Amino acid sequence: MTDSRFEKSVVLIVAHSDDGAMGLIVNKPNSAGCLKTLLSQLEIANDAVDPEEVIYFGGPVETGRGFVLYGEGYETDAPTVEMPGGFRMTATMDVLEDIGAGRGPGERIVALGYSGWSPGQLEGEIQQDGWLVADAPAELVFGADNGSKWTGALKLLGIDGLNLSSGVRGRA
Repeated sequence: MTDSRFEKSVVLIVAHSDDGAMGLIVNKPNSAGCLKTLLSQLEIANDAVDPEEVIYFGGPVETGRGFVLYGEGYETDAPTVEMPGGFRMTATMDVLEDIGAGRGPGERIVALGYSGWSPGQLEGEIQQDGWLVADAPAELVFGADNGSKWTGALKLLGIDGLNLSSGVRGRA
């Protein structure tokens, strides 16, 4: 992408309809700090949170809004978007409180902001080879270190990142 915010980004599409699309970048830590600090700022107990756990840059839209992307094994009554592959997402404080108390989802990404596309925009960018599309296994989204998620996503498609061109066609 020519937009540096998306360069070598792995974006998990969390909603897609005739109204547009929404995704979260899952491989770029946010410069806003760590999760423990964010929970402190929100006055949420955080004794169970690893002080090294990062907050992610979910995308350039509404960068003050938080989202929790998580996998299977955690249940909540909070409003939740369910996706194929066992992914779930919420934007409620309940889940953050559970995380701070050690009852939250083990597999998780807490992100500020999101990536958004108007109706037909994402499809157009895909047709122009602006994005490569693959199914995302939970192991890649939650398990891989951030530096290897992009190359791991390319490997799912049988592509070596060194073979990609920076020209209009074939951008990633």
